[in-house]
Amino acid sequence: MDYSLAALKLLCMQLKSARHIPSSSPSNFILGDILFQRAWVQGIVVSIPTPSSENGRFLLDDGTGIIEILLTGEFLNRHWETGMYLMVVGGYSMRPDDLPFIKAHKMVDLSAFPDRESMWYLEVIEAFKLFYHQTL
Repeated sequence: MDYSLAALKLLCMQLKSARHIPSSSPSNFILGDILFQRAWVQGIVVSIPTPSSENGRFLLDDGTGIIEILLTGEFLNRHWETGMYLMVVGGYSMRPDDLPFIKAHKMVDLSAFPDRESMWYLEVIEAFKLFYHQTL
């Protein structure tokens, strides 16, 4: 993972437009003309693992789409609940005919902040205008 590349603040709908760059590292993606490996998303946990399901995975809905979150390390032992509003940063990847996913390396529960969701959309728009000189 190339940590010199920024973790892009993204909406799930934008990730549908991201394309893998086959001639480069297996984890390099491009969105417009922005090269990235890590994504930063925020949303509501809509499903968590049950005892009969595969542990370490849940679904996050940001209002524009759903992405799968793969938990690793310390995050496997934490208590996650549906309805929590989380910030997730991690390595982005796609699978054919399945949901894209992020292998989490940073997660923060933002449920206690009432304006979190509306502010997130504004942060993503601002980042694309200021840093990437693009509009959504």
